[in-house]
Amino acid sequence: MDTIRTAPAESRSVLSEHAAKRFLAGFGIPVNREFVARDAAEAASSASGIGFPVVLKASGSKLLHKTEVRGVALNLGNEADVEREADRLLKIRGCEELLVQEMVQGGRELVCGLIRDAQFGPCVMFGIGGILTEVFKDIVFRMAPLSPWDARDMATEIRGRTILEAFRGEAAVDLDALSRVLVALGELGLRNEEVREADINPLKIRPDGQPVAVDALVVLKTTQGAGETPGVPLRPA
Repeated sequence: MDTIRTAPAESRSVLSEHAAKRFLAGFGIPVNREFVARDAAEAASSASGIGFPVVLKASGSKLLHKTEVRGVALNLGNEADVEREADRLLKIRGCEELLVQEMVQGGRELVCGLIRDAQFGPCVMFGIGGILTEVFKDIVFRMAPLSPWDARDMATEIRGRTILEAFRGEAAVDLDALSRVLVALGELGLRNEEVREADINPLKIRPDGQPVAVDALVVLKTTQGAGETPGVPLRPA
């Protein structure tokens, strides 16, 4: 919460990925394990602590779409790989730190988030995530607050709802856990007027059916942007 309160004073309108996840975790939303590293040696040490393989990301408050600048390195299997990629990522413009993350397994990716509509107020969004978000545009919205029943009903409204069922040897999505994420996003919007938009993409589904946020973005209101309604969900990092 402190990050949200101090951001305007620090002239920040977008939280870094790590700060965004800490904020979301405060509302009970599950996030992947990660550490912040300032250099290659620290990244390699953190990766060993997490256990290989790992994901390494460039991170910064102005570095919103990391894939467009090759700011994500996946499936790194040893310290040498981590150090090599860390040196490369630190040279990307806007990179302020490195995120060393567990490599979350699972074949399904969802998207969920919050927008603040000028007419309806905070609204929760849910749909097909990952790189397919902009392709299929299979998303639904519901005004906050959401009850657990509202959230479960919302999840079944997408066209591709069969993705929530058992999938290629992986368990069906835990709808109770998923509904808690959606309810939490609604609560987040109601309790924090300064949050203009929140985006979790992807919300990855582990093989056991449990959802976990592996990338997140939180956009705060600014004098110019307050009251504006975002058009489409933010793209995945």
